[in-house]
Amino acid sequence: MLAFYRAYVNPADLSPQAMEKLSVAEKMPQPAAQLPDSLIWSIPWFHQIVLMEKIKDRTVRLWYMQQTLANGWSRNILLAMIQSEAHARQGQAITNFERLFPSPQSDLVQQTLKDPYIFDFLTLQEPFHERELETNLLHQLEHFLLELGQGFAFVGRQYYLKVGDREFYIDLLFYHLKLRCFVVIDLKKGEFKPEYAGKMNFYLSVVDDQLQHEADAPSIGLILCQDRNHIVAEYALRGVNKPIGISEYELTRALPVKFRSALPTVEEIEAELADSASDQPPEQTALPAPTKRKTAKPSKPAKKTPKTQPKKSRGRSREEK
Repeated sequence: MLAFYRAYVNPADLSPQAMEKLSVAEKMPQPAAQLPDSLIWSIPWFHQIVLMEKIKDRTVRLWYMQQTLANGWSRNILLAMIQSEAHARQGQAITNFERLFPSPQSDLVQQTLKDPYIFDFLTLQEPFHERELETNLLHQLEHFLLELGQGFAFVGRQYYLKVGDREFYIDLLFYHLKLRCFVVIDLKKGEFKPEYAGKMNFYLSVVDDQLQHEADAPSIGLILCQDRNHIVAEYALRGVNKPIGISEYELTRALPVKFRSALPTVEEIEAELADSASDQPPEQTALPAPTKRKTAKPSKPAKKTPKTQPKKSRGRSREEK
């Protein structure tokens, strides 16, 4: 309780009015009127413990409070988001939203995308194919939706589109409930290539023409690749007239720099094991102890039973008389 008192000396600092002092990237994509008078009293106590122990910056802590209320994060999910630095990844994708949407809407749409996306819940190892990545993401759909963020609803995988006499298939198709639009996700292995933007522009044109309803907003495209050059990505989106975002994805989160020098690498561990194995003397196999032969004990001679002789009669028979 003392730590709680010291952390929030002035609870009014976390009121909705303090939201206006934050930058757009730190704001929560929802109206300020929906926030409580003070965020402190709306967060469960065990969530407060995690926030006080893990987050020292008040602005960052405020962001996680808002996301916890908006998404209904449990304590474990909140801890996972803090460990993956979700606040630093939110709204960092390379997009052309600012050019295609008006100012308030472009900020809202920008906040729906991250960079990078962390897929550490998968068990994929190099080398793998794009279809394997897609299959594993659907097997872990709950974790995938959690990483995508609030509002994403799954529509289909390898979604069928027919244009003229040709057939096309979208890797993953979602519908965003808040933005009221379709979200097309294209999974790519390796580095981003400029032609990926042209292909995504084609998919979005077809989805807007065949699937979009009158009340829906323009569809959004998200290209997920393992690596992308920032300048190449910006040039690829410059002449595109459809809203597209380009983000990286990571299968495992890299260790912080301060821990890399303290922990041995895989090669160092293997070398250490090899050295320790060579230093040990070869094991000598112990010979089995000789077994003592059991000498047969001489059999005792059987006792001779005395022969019984007929008893002599003392008296004479009548004939002898």
